[in-house]
Amino acid sequence: MRERTTSLWPYLLIAPAVAGGAFLLLYPLLKATVISFQHFRMGELIRGGATLAGLDNYAELLAGEEFWRVLGRTAVWTAINVVLIVTLSTGVALMLVRLRRGLRLALMSALALAWATPIIAATTVFQWLFQSELGVVNWLLVTLGFDSFRGYTWFADGTATFAVLVILVVWQSVPFAALTLYAGLTTIPSELYESARIDGGTGPQIFMKVTLPMLRQLFALVASLEVIWVAKCFPQIWVLSQGGPDGATTTLPVYAFKVARVLHRYDLGSAVAMLTVVLLAVALVSNLRRMVRQ
Repeated sequence: MRERTTSLWPYLLIAPAVAGGAFLLLYPLLKATVISFQHFRMGELIRGGATLAGLDNYAELLAGEEFWRVLGRTAVWTAINVVLIVTLSTGVALMLVRLRRGLRLALMSALALAWATPIIAATTVFQWLFQSELGVVNWLLVTLGFDSFRGYTWFADGTATFAVLVILVVWQSVPFAALTLYAGLTTIPSELYESARIDGGTGPQIFMKVTLPMLRQLFALVASLEVIWVAKCFPQIWVLSQGGPDGATTTLPVYAFKVARVLHRYDLGSAVAMLTVVLLAVALVSNLRRMVRQ
């Protein structure tokens, strides 16, 4: 009896945390799923009594052109950010390995501080940096001789706003990915690198033949986590542009919020959210299965 109690004790200790996490994660997901199959608007929100709508919300969503435009924009947004994040993070991680201890500690501290900066605070700082008249970015570009940026309004142009958001999200994401990849690099035996150099391998060749194969699963995991992080980005986009101008920065999470908030179509907004979850799940499950097989 005593041995049985001892074996159950670890599970009893983590049970409250598991139950709380399951409630906080599963309840909103289940609630959104139910609402997506209902006729749920402002009236139902106030007085209750939502009726079943079946697949009508999903049919309305998939039949509209706007959803497909937003889906394509979300795919482009995710691809650009993830490629930049993984590429820059790899470069930073490789640099950390080669730096002396003092410089490495300083850079890692800077990365940790950037990663710990609250999202809203960082987004507000970027608003100031790219302000048209008093922003540091315009002042610096004009100082370097690019006079066309004098008084340039970044947030009035869709492409420029998209670019600013990419810079912001990449800046926020690189620290985590870089430190994770650096931790993986420290596990590779130095003898492998020495053998590769003796055989005449160049830097790119050593990376492709030694580093990448050894950390293939870690790279895949980091890329998967960044796909989740980037695809579900909402605070940065909403605070900086609210999906504008002219919908140029409206991704699926922003679109779901705008549909629910502006049109009071909570049922349609929930349907957008659930389709986002399904698309991410399909992409990530296939990637994780490939990781396990390798």
